[in-house]
Amino acid sequence: MALDDTDKKLLLFLQQDSKQTTKELSYKLGLSVTAVYERIRKLENTGVISRYVAILNRHKIDRDFIVLCHVKLTQHKKEYVLQFEKEIMNLDEVSECFHVSGDYDYILKIAVKDMEDYRNFMLSKLTTLQHIASTHSSFMISEVKNTTAIVL
Repeated sequence: MALDDTDKKLLLFLQQDSKQTTKELSYKLGLSVTAVYERIRKLENTGVISRYVAILNRHKIDRDFIVLCHVKLTQHKKEYVLQFEKEIMNLDEVSECFHVSGDYDYILKIAVKDMEDYRNFMLSKLTTLQHIASTHSSFMISEVKNTTAIVL
């Protein structure tokens, strides 16, 4: 789907605050409320907008200890990869999982309360998964940039 400049502006506004009303957006874009509504529906129906979410403040919910955990599988068999990916989907502490190239096979972004909570996660959940050869963990010192927005 080709996006025009108005679609791009609309998407930027929605990424900043998706609770804005069509009236507020119409004012910002110089369009009628109906035109904005129709553009949003088109963007939703074509899958450009896949969902709306609430972004939580990790500090307020005691999940501000962020770990990037690199995981290497024992082998790259299709069944091992698919099993690992299926099992990782059930671990609530894992907010993101990337299958990557390089020395490790996956990078996990894990949000827990503190180091003790991470240790418990490693011992009772992650290391119980089959076919993991090794892990390497890095801990966040400070958050320099964190955005969900994609600038078009």
